[in-house]
Amino acid sequence: MRKHWGLLGIFAVVCIVTALYGKNFLTAYNLMNLVQRTALFSILALGVGFVIGTGGIDLSLGSVVCLVGIAVPWLLIEHGWSPWTVVPVVLAGSALIGLSHGLLVTRLRLQPFIVTLCGLLLYRGIARWMTGDQSQGFQGEFADLRSIAVGRIPLPGLETFRLPATTIPLIVLAVVAALFLTRTVWGRWLLATGSNEAAARYSGIPTARLVTGAYVACSLLAGLGGMLFIFDVGSAQPSDFGNFYELYAIAAAVLGGCSLRGGSVSVVGIVLGTATLQVLRNSINLLGLGSQLEFAVIGAVLLAGVAADELVRRWHTARLERRGAG
Repeated sequence: MRKHWGLLGIFAVVCIVTALYGKNFLTAYNLMNLVQRTALFSILALGVGFVIGTGGIDLSLGSVVCLVGIAVPWLLIEHGWSPWTVVPVVLAGSALIGLSHGLLVTRLRLQPFIVTLCGLLLYRGIARWMTGDQSQGFQGEFADLRSIAVGRIPLPGLETFRLPATTIPLIVLAVVAALFLTRTVWGRWLLATGSNEAAARYSGIPTARLVTGAYVACSLLAGLGGMLFIFDVGSAQPSDFGNFYELYAIAAAVLGGCSLRGGSVSVVGIVLGTATLQVLRNSINLLGLGSQLEFAVIGAVLLAGVAADELVRRWHTARLERRGAG
């Protein structure tokens, strides 16, 4: 937790500045929206964090969100499928997407950047083709199903603020991910694979399975996130739904301490990084800086995260060399 104090400080500063100079930041409505967006994007960032931990990258995440998010109302409304059929089918499809990515990376030795970049184009194209590029939504139907994302949980002592229901799957997933990474041999093997795949493989670690599993987990969480996002917004256009979501997820993971070189994943850092990004986005709007600045902020955050990772690596290497010389 010590390495996250700096990020926590940035988060606190941004919150304080926005609360002082921005209108409505501390209102219950705005805070509920912030928690909702943080929970949704944290689920995506957790998935991409596993892939980054292996030293890979997944650029197709936003398009998987689009394909799954569009497919859910398309199957429910246009084709009359049962929710008990749609949910497992789209999640299984998401897992198969991740499996294909993992096999292409581990069996054919293709670069993750190329594999997932092609996926980014492919899955959005499929979503636009199968819907005729038409918006898909629920039109007031399936309110019980949508309550998974739009529901609010009352908290004792707080009359106006209600906890978004999406925090429940986030908490469950975060606990499972943290336990997997810190309390299981498979989690330690995954980080070892990211640190040095060749050495891990020669040590008997099933690196191919771990890398493939990481891509499956990433796409599966992207599929879950796509369902929750479409339940939240109600309707979406396949041409832009999920656009740049992969950048938000990658930026949050890097900001939260996931090294793009692999071998380092922090569940707490990912959630905190996501929260910081969402507060920054909210601050840009509330302070009247213009929504056009949003992507500039994300770019700056990614650049700062990569630069910080490189500086820390160099400092650590120099420190080990000094110890060895001494």
